[in-house]
Amino acid sequence: PGQHGERHGDAQHELGEVAGEVGVQRVEHGPAWVAGQRAGQLATLAGRGLDALDPYFTGYLPQLVLSVTVPLAVLARIVLADWSSALIIALTIPLIPIFGALLGWQAQAATERQWRRLALLGGHFLDMVAGLPTLRAFGRARAQVDVVRRMADGHRVATMKTLRIAFLSALVLELVATLSVALVAVPVGIRLLGGGITLSTALLVLLLTPEAYLPLRAAGSRFHASMEGLTALDEALTVSAVPTAAAPTGAELPAPDGRGEIRFESVTVEYERTTALRDVTLTIRPGERIAVIGPSGAGKSTLLGLLLGFVTPTAGRVTVDGVDLAHVDRDAWRRQVAWVPQRAHLFAASLADNIRLGAPDAPDAALAAAVTDAALD
Repeated sequence: PGQHGERHGDAQHELGEVAGEVGVQRVEHGPAWVAGQRAGQLATLAGRGLDALDPYFTGYLPQLVLSVTVPLAVLARIVLADWSSALIIALTIPLIPIFGALLGWQAQAATERQWRRLALLGGHFLDMVAGLPTLRAFGRARAQVDVVRRMADGHRVATMKTLRIAFLSALVLELVATLSVALVAVPVGIRLLGGGITLSTALLVLLLTPEAYLPLRAAGSRFHASMEGLTALDEALTVSAVPTAAAPTGAELPAPDGRGEIRFESVTVEYERTTALRDVTLTIRPGERIAVIGPSGAGKSTLLGLLLGFVTPTAGRVTVDGVDLAHVDRDAWRRQVAWVPQRAHLFAASLADNIRLGAPDAPDAALAAAVTDAALD
């Protein structure tokens, strides 16, 4: 799938292990599910995405608890000392989360754009590394350097826009908190000069008031630091949502006869930001040899992925001997298909085990015949 044309302390350690286990469970849907995804997107999610969740669990969530409990405790103490100052604090504290939410919406959109750029860059770079031998063979390796540089520059611009919003948010929250403290400090000072309040009470109010706003300001800054992880988590949950009809299995499902006619009926395959195939109709009769040609990105790998059941069509259907591949036992169907990949791979086993890869229970006589037919004897 990486060569598809559709580019596109201890507590912390324990949390990291938990996040890693969640990530592993999410991608353990099987090879068929993995093959239907974009390799660059999966690699970015499983690496940078899970790492970016650490600030959310270890920073933002604990600070969120403090931003609720500390202001309430400070407010309760100031009510007992000076109820008028407590009233001002109670009226101004909601301003911080309100302004934070307004800026958070802008930060979320910017972070999503940044993440899309990162996923695109990661996918293209992964594809380029996977196809580097081919690129070198055709003298196209240096041309990809400019492409990667442009994509990296786009990610840099998106990152700077996100940081600009984050710094603006910190400035706004600091300004609101400072003005709110001033609204409490000025009346307290005037009343202290007039003898309306004792010095000890005034000092208590002035020392505790900033502490009521501090946890909320810190939560705002930690929220921006965790935005990338939340965006990655949302995309990971979207990617891992496997439709029930995507990979049907079971003895009760039919298995088409691989010797029958293969038909693609108005097949369309759409991804999030591109269309791989559009309204493709094709009939392959028994005994025919078909060559599928086209430039990189035309959808050749997607076409084969449909036939193997690794890709589910957005519209239309693929039938074999009149049976829709969307409602068959995929394992039984794939046992009838011979697949020779673009790059052959020998596994760390005996030659006989490699030959028996598709049929582990093949007898020695069949193995010997296969060896003779392939001129390996």
